[in-house]
Amino acid sequence: MNTSTIAGLLEPLTDVESSGIWFSGEFVSWRSHLAESRRWAAALRAELDPDRPPHVAVLLDNVPEFSLLLCAAALDGLVLVGLNTTRRGAALTRDIVTADCGVVLTSPETAHLLSGTEIASSIPVIDVTSDQWHQRLRFAAKRRDRPRPTITPEQLLMLIFTSGTSGEPKAVCCDHRKFAAAGVMLSQRFDLGTDDVVYLSMPMFHSNAIIAGWSVAVAAGASIALRRTFSASGFIADVRRYGVTYANYVGKPLSYVLATPCEPDDADTTLRIVYGNEASARDIVAFAERFGVTVVDGFGSTEGGVAITRTPDTPPEALGPLVEPNAVVDLETGDRCPPAVFDREGTLINASEAIGEIVNAAGAGLFTGYYRNPDAEAERMRGGRYHSGDLGYVDAAGYVYFAGRLGDWVRVDGENLATGPIERILLRHDRIRLAAVYGVGAEVGDEIVASLIGDVDADELTRFLTAQTDLGPKQWPTHICLVEELPRTATFKVLKRELAGKALDPTWSLDRATRSYRTP
Repeated sequence: MNTSTIAGLLEPLTDVESSGIWFSGEFVSWRSHLAESRRWAAALRAELDPDRPPHVAVLLDNVPEFSLLLCAAALDGLVLVGLNTTRRGAALTRDIVTADCGVVLTSPETAHLLSGTEIASSIPVIDVTSDQWHQRLRFAAKRRDRPRPTITPEQLLMLIFTSGTSGEPKAVCCDHRKFAAAGVMLSQRFDLGTDDVVYLSMPMFHSNAIIAGWSVAVAAGASIALRRTFSASGFIADVRRYGVTYANYVGKPLSYVLATPCEPDDADTTLRIVYGNEASARDIVAFAERFGVTVVDGFGSTEGGVAITRTPDTPPEALGPLVEPNAVVDLETGDRCPPAVFDREGTLINASEAIGEIVNAAGAGLFTGYYRNPDAEAERMRGGRYHSGDLGYVDAAGYVYFAGRLGDWVRVDGENLATGPIERILLRHDRIRLAAVYGVGAEVGDEIVASLIGDVDADELTRFLTAQTDLGPKQWPTHICLVEELPRTATFKVLKRELAGKALDPTWSLDRATRSYRTP
C-alpha cells in the first residue's frame, strides 16, 4: 500500500463492505462510496475548463457528498477548495476568486450563502442534490473509464482557508503528503483499525476535520460517522448510535459538551480517544474523567509548519516538550529566548525576555505555501524559518507554554504582557467556561479586559484571583465583562478584534486601591 498519498490510502478500501460512511442513521460501504466518487470525478472533469486549474469549491456542511468529493479529488487529481460556511457576500466571493475556482458546489442548506453575490454569472454553481447534477452523474457513469492520473505526495489536494482571526483568510496549499502522513501517524498512534468508528462533527472545510478526522479514518480503514454540524447535546447520543471510538475537536467543543447535564452513564460508551487542539487544561481533565476516555491535545495549524505533541508527563497547562527544530525566539533579534524564571509563588518574572514567537528553526516543515499570496508566504518564512505567529515560553524542564497570538500583547505600565497566561488562570475557576483577554487603549498604555462566560460574582472573582499566586499585579484585568456568548469563527476560535472594537461596557471594574471588583 502506498501510504504517502491519500489516493494510495484509499486504494485498499476499493472492495471493503464492512466499514464505510454513516450519516443520519444510514450506512454506505467504502466500496460503494469510492465507486460513486469516481463518477463524481468524471462529472466534475466535464464541468471544468481544461485550461484552468481543476479547483472545485465546496460550500457544504458535513454531509456524505463532502467525503465523496474528497475521494474524487484524491483519486483524480482535482483540488478541493473548502469554503467557510460562516462567510458571506463580498468575503465569500473573495475566497472563491482568490482560489481560482472553476465550479462551486452547494446544497439546499448552503445555497443561500451566495445570495447577494454575482458568482453565478461567471462560475457554474451546482446544487449537488439537484436532478440536473444527478443526470450528469448518470451520464458520467456511462462513459468509458478514463486512465487514472499518477498521484504524487507533493500534488495539491485541498486549499483550506485560515480562520481569519488575525486578518483576511489565506488559502493554505495542502498536498497529499500532509494529509496522508497525519492520517497514518495518528491511526497508528491510537491503534485504530477497521472495527473503529471516527466521529466527524468539526467543519470539513477546515484542516482539523481532514487531518485529525477524515484522513485518520481512511488510513485505518475505519468507518466515519458524519454529523452535519457540531452539537454538544447530541455528542454522546451520536457516540452511542454509531459506536464511535475516536473523535476529533478544535477549539472549545469539550467545554460545550461538559456544559450539558451530567448523566450517571456518561462513561458507559464505546468512545476511547478524543484528539484535538486548543482545549483548556481543566476541560481536558474534566472530559477524560466524566466520559472515561483518553484526551490528547496537540498544537498545530493549517499551515503545518510547527507541531508540538503532549507527552504523558507534560504539565497540565503546557503544550508539550519543545523539540528541535522548534524554538521560541525573541521578536526583535531572532535569538532563542532564555528559559522562563518563576518566583516562589509561581509568577513568571522574566516575561519580557522569556516570551517569544514559536518558530520552526529548520525551515517550512509541512508548510507548502499560500495560494496566490507570495507576500504572506514570504512573511511566514522570514529568514528561512517558519514563523507561527504564536507566542510562547519554555520552562527549565523544556516544556513550552502558549502565551497568545502576536497581536495579543497588551502594554501595561511600560511592560508587554501576554494574554494567554491570564486566560489560563481565569479558566481555573470551575464556573468560568470561557475567557477572552485583550487590551483596550487608555491614555497611557492599555487596560486589560476579560470577557467571561460563566457564573461568578464580583467578590468571588476577587477572592479567586487573590488566591492565584502566579497572577502578577499587572496581570489583573482592569475590566470584567460577563457575556452570554463570544464572537467565534466556525472552528470556535474567539475573534478578539471584534471584542476590542466594541464600546466598553464592563460588568465590573477593578478598584486599584482595594484590589477588588466593583460595579463601575
